[in-house]
Amino acid sequence: MPVPWFFLSLALGRNPVVLSLERVVGPQDTARCSPGLSCHLWDGDVLCLPGSLVSAPGPVLVPTGLQTELVLRCYKDTDCDLCVRVDIHLAVHGYWEEPEDEEEFGIAEDPAIEEPRNASLQAHVVLSFQAYPTARCVLLEVQVPAALVQPGQSVGSVVFECFEAALGAEVRIWSYTQPRYQKELNLTQQLPDCRGLEVRDSIQSCWALPVLNVSAHGNDVHLVVDIPEDQRFGLSLYWNQVPGPAKPWWHRNLTGPQTITLNHTDLVPCLCIQVWRLEPDSVRTSICPFREDPRAHRNLWRAAQLQLLPPRAWRLDAPCSLPAEATLCWQAPDGGPCQPLVPPLPRENVTVNKALEFPLLKGHPNICVQLLLFLVPLTLAPSEQVSTWEKQELQECLWADSLGPLKDDMLLVETRGPQDNRSLCALEPSGCTPLLSRASTRAARLGGPLLQDVQSGQCLQLWDGDLGALWACPMEKYIHRRWALVWMACLLLAAMLFLLLLLKKNHVKGWLRLLKEDVRAGAAARSRAALLLYSADDAGFERLVGALASALFQLPLRVAVDLWSRRELSAQGPLAWFHAQRRQTLQEGGVVVLLFSPGAVALCREWLQDATSAPGAHGPHDAFAASLSCLLPDFLQGRAPGRYVGAYFDRLLSPDAVPALFRSVPVFSLPSQLPEFLGTLQGPAAPHPWRLAERAEQVSRALQPALDSCFRAPGTGRGMGPEAEDRT
Repeated sequence: MPVPWFFLSLALGRNPVVLSLERVVGPQDTARCSPGLSCHLWDGDVLCLPGSLVSAPGPVLVPTGLQTELVLRCYKDTDCDLCVRVDIHLAVHGYWEEPEDEEEFGIAEDPAIEEPRNASLQAHVVLSFQAYPTARCVLLEVQVPAALVQPGQSVGSVVFECFEAALGAEVRIWSYTQPRYQKELNLTQQLPDCRGLEVRDSIQSCWALPVLNVSAHGNDVHLVVDIPEDQRFGLSLYWNQVPGPAKPWWHRNLTGPQTITLNHTDLVPCLCIQVWRLEPDSVRTSICPFREDPRAHRNLWRAAQLQLLPPRAWRLDAPCSLPAEATLCWQAPDGGPCQPLVPPLPRENVTVNKALEFPLLKGHPNICVQLLLFLVPLTLAPSEQVSTWEKQELQECLWADSLGPLKDDMLLVETRGPQDNRSLCALEPSGCTPLLSRASTRAARLGGPLLQDVQSGQCLQLWDGDLGALWACPMEKYIHRRWALVWMACLLLAAMLFLLLLLKKNHVKGWLRLLKEDVRAGAAARSRAALLLYSADDAGFERLVGALASALFQLPLRVAVDLWSRRELSAQGPLAWFHAQRRQTLQEGGVVVLLFSPGAVALCREWLQDATSAPGAHGPHDAFAASLSCLLPDFLQGRAPGRYVGAYFDRLLSPDAVPALFRSVPVFSLPSQLPEFLGTLQGPAAPHPWRLAERAEQVSRALQPALDSCFRAPGTGRGMGPEAEDRT
């Protein structure tokens, strides 16, 4: 049984109020202005070239407001088109500059200078109109008499009549002057359809409009066009992008009735539908029904990508406009948060599909782009309410591939004040530490040498502006000098131990063999990090995960799990915490472990099927639910092998319950496959099989009480097989 999603009629009306429109006779465009003004409409359209902003030489005439009115342009009584009349409000901005010598000494003004101040003002006002698939620009010449030229005062308005547009279309109008003295005005308006206007007898396209029903059937969206069998029509799907013209995506000429099927992954908020009869000069009607659909907004988030444009430019690619802010940040190699370079480089509003270049003199692998995407709050079903703006942070070190891995350099921020006053501070996790200060940080201890490095040209200048500069200073020589004495002490200690072992070799020969193997295995294990991700189904399962993490930590392995980081999770949020832990684990050659449970399997299926879940369905510390949006691309693009491992508990889940997508990596059953699981975690330097078996037995004993408690807990209803999955 299909589930109704929405029902729309493409006689596109949402407003039940019926409007009566004024009729305008004749095909010619005209212009008229307020009393006292004179205006002239240039013949033909002009090129839409706003140009750059220029400074006003004195008082100038600029547009200050736009108003529209719908009228009917009629050629006959029953042959009319919808037309948009535009009213442009004008005002005088700017002042004449008074010469300094006149103000100071009272010198009389030159009559030649006084004459232009008493003259009339003239302006060339451009009106730009866009409604898919047409665009027009017209030029209006307006003159204001000297008596009305009062700086800061409105002088009247000029009316253009008119721009023809399709019923139900979305129109955009811009207004600016040539030359342009201020930012252009803009207005966006959704025009009504045949049902919202008294035009059925006047516009022929309203006599027999196609009707479109939009409904959802599982993962598919059906567009059903209901028209007579012998009637031919055109159907177009396009992306209504801002800024820029609409981008066609799919077009067909069809004979009705027809059903067009779309996958839900194709939906984005700016996807619009346009339909028209295949007749000469037929009116095209358009609608954008997915603007407030939550799945369309999630698809837009997933489609947004950062693209590298050599040498130091980048672009945010997305099918629709997306509110976003971007800035540069400095990523230290220790895996901490990327520190925004604000100041001196401020955040910028990002325009999608447009190249953006920061004013850097040189590139550096530690410089990354931090992008903050915003999701507009939507009006959804009661179970899907979004009360505040949602946001997602993306970060890419775009130049790391060409400039190499992250470097242990110190970033110095130079601030320039009045009278050429300069100050330097070092960017550290605690903030920007002034050089030559008494703080107990690395930058403060090395303040003098770092200042000498800047003055001697040993630091790389990344950016230079009026307010300051950025310098990257290498720290390798200071690290080597600091550890020289430590290495000498270690070598002396090693020599003493070697002599001791030579003297006692008969007593410690067997112990040395075991110690050698343990040290080798322990060093390999310590160099291996493991990040555990799981779904917090209930308290019993959390205790079981905690027991597994503690047992792995004793091997030893460096284990990260959200149970041990609740304070960081509350401060950063699950998504930011997972990003930091995953980046650190993979940079250190570690592995991410996915612990599958009935709840985790249900979450994975919801994401894979793109089903909507309530925002409050998961706890504030559920890193597994927050991480799915970042895990799935690795599996879908084949980057998961070698970086991810799966596991599940024997009595909790059947092997077939693990989604097929995650079986591209090894998936182990615990505790029956503990030796293989531990061998995969410890990597190529894992100990001998007999040693692995001992460690597996140790982990199994540690897990047994938690396993018994988990399955003995009343009311859990846990078991293996489809029944267990259904209960989740």
